[in-house]
Amino acid sequence: MQIIDDMKATREETLSRFALGDADLDRTYGPGKWSVRYVLHHIADAETVLFERIRRVLSEGHRVLWAFDQEAWAQSLDYQVRPMALSRDLYLASREGAMFYASQSYDAKGHLEWIHSETGVRTLKDEFDKVVWHNAKHLEQIARALGQTPGSATAS
Repeated sequence: MQIIDDMKATREETLSRFALGDADLDRTYGPGKWSVRYVLHHIADAETVLFERIRRVLSEGHRVLWAFDQEAWAQSLDYQVRPMALSRDLYLASREGAMFYASQSYDAKGHLEWIHSETGVRTLKDEFDKVVWHNAKHLEQIARALGQTPGSATAS
């Protein structure tokens, strides 16, 4: 199933990034942009939010689910000192859960609708696809920060 393959591919590359040293974690992909450390913490937190939405759509049906303020999370959850291992574990658990439910529900229940508080009506399939899209977008930022070609998980 393509969605599972894509989830596995972004998972493996992301997990390799959690092993970077402090110098690489402190790099940014542009002036005024988040460091690799912040991007990884954000990926982990966003993954938990996406996984919660998936579970809520499957269990509670058509409802409004709220956006989250990524800047507030970064500041309030203190991304600068939060352990990378904690974010790695949050990311991995959420990704494994999303993969399980995608294997069960992507085709069979992907049509289920819900309402995003900012973007309107979405489907469960949209949310599974967003898991991959969101992760891949941030992996590209990390690659730029490290001076690498996107898709290259080789630590510098």
